[in-house]
Amino acid sequence: MINKKEILMIVVVSIILAFLISLMETWNLFLYSLLAVFFVIIINVFAKKITSYYLDSEVEIGIWETSRYGFKPSQTFKKPFPTGAFLPLISKIFFFSLGSFVWMASLVFEVKPKTYRAAKRHGLYSFSEMDEAHIGRIAAFGIVANLLFALIGYLIGFVDFARINLYYAFFNMFPLSDLDGNKIFFGNLLVWSALAAIILIALAGVILVH
Repeated sequence: MINKKEILMIVVVSIILAFLISLMETWNLFLYSLLAVFFVIIINVFAKKITSYYLDSEVEIGIWETSRYGFKPSQTFKKPFPTGAFLPLISKIFFFSLGSFVWMASLVFEVKPKTYRAAKRHGLYSFSEMDEAHIGRIAAFGIVANLLFALIGYLIGFVDFARINLYYAFFNMFPLSDLDGNKIFFGNLLVWSALAAIILIALAGVILVH
């Protein structure tokens, strides 16, 4: 379900985020952060892939890249800039005093309909291509999975794991570029609003508790 390229991408992003969260204070903290971030991302990715499977499509995970730096068509980079790898580093400068609170939206996904989807032109599908509602649904289930595991982690005493799940969901909900939040926003504004409200309430609870 997850290919080697995706696994490598997830591992690289996990290492970057774990390093920024722990700042290598101790090896134990770094390794704990690495495992926590890795499983948080895996949970999100598997939820998307399972949802896409039931929508007769395939999800491919990749690093968030930016091709343009301005509004004019000519204002483009020669090669896509790996925003997902560098933004967490930049955010650490501003969020340094907040510990594990760093930008975590590093990965995005593309959806490709399976070949036999074209034959389903009735019922669930009105056409063979994936529309914004279906793509938004896939992104939303990834966020929901992270929120669910944040609750589970909190209930069983893994507070840091719960917090990282929540942070991952929070940053991915921004309606920007190719992030999950943008896909959900244009796929179903009501779903985006509901998820955003839940995340903000949960985040406020974390801030008040700590």
